[in-house]
Amino acid sequence: MPTDARCLVEADDFSPTVRLTGVLDRSEVEAVRDALLARLWQRPGLLLVDLSGVRIPDRLARDALDEVCRAVADWPATELLLDPGEPPPAAPPEPIDAELTPVVEAAREARVLVTGGCVRWGLPELIEPACIAVTEMVNNVVAHAVTPMTLRLAPRGGALHVAVRDRSTGRPAYGGPAPVDSVGGRGLLLIDTVARRWGSTALPDGKVVWCVLHAEDEMALHN
Repeated sequence: MPTDARCLVEADDFSPTVRLTGVLDRSEVEAVRDALLARLWQRPGLLLVDLSGVRIPDRLARDALDEVCRAVADWPATELLLDPGEPPPAAPPEPIDAELTPVVEAAREARVLVTGGCVRWGLPELIEPACIAVTEMVNNVVAHAVTPMTLRLAPRGGALHVAVRDRSTGRPAYGGPAPVDSVGGRGLLLIDTVARRWGSTALPDGKVVWCVLHAEDEMALHN
């Protein structure tokens, strides 16, 4: 997975480790960031980044690597560690993945997958809020991006992590609650209401929109 700059991202399909070699400065950060994000989405799970072969003379370049870690922290079934000095944690659980087309029926298919995942992972409290969130995430692609999309979901502790990846670079913007007399524009408000956290991550050829729902939030709400 070489970049066009002096810093190379070396990886293969049989190892959870990628190795940065050469010199990483701020002019090369974007290419390295894009390569790491692409790898993480294509192969969910644990990814270790070996920094022993790279020189990072610019503190901002190192900060940019840390930002990649923060950007993917809530992706489903994703764990990114930079130059770990301790044994890595257990790999995240296998996610549920599905390719969806940008048609109105996609939201129904997504709800079926989310419901099945919540039942499988012992998170029945999250079926309703997760279905609300995924409906809005998928419908946003259908209405605005109009591209094929990938739905991914996985548990982590008592939480459900959900993500939808599309091929549009347009980022969702949430400006707070919509006026009561407005038409539409409530999708992000609904996600913000049912999820503890949500956001989006830009990719070179699109974006990932994700959210995190916690079972304890739902139990507290109904007690």
